[in-house]
Amino acid sequence: MFNRDTIISEVLQKAPQSAPLFYSIGMHCLGCAMASGETLAQACAVHGVDADDFIARLNAYVAQLQTAE
Repeated sequence: MFNRDTIISEVLQKAPQSAPLFYSIGMHCLGCAMASGETLAQACAVHGVDADDFIARLNAYVAQLQTAE
């Protein structure tokens, strides 16, 4: 699913319901220019978040939503 090289805007396009996860770690500018070119790893580094942990939570959350559908 998503990995360190995935661009934030790709995540939001494929799983818009994941926005609260980004907000919960301080990533509030999901519509800004950086979101269209910044990878998950880059964004996590800027916000002081462990990228592997966040991506694992993101993938688990999206998988759970898909299972519920």
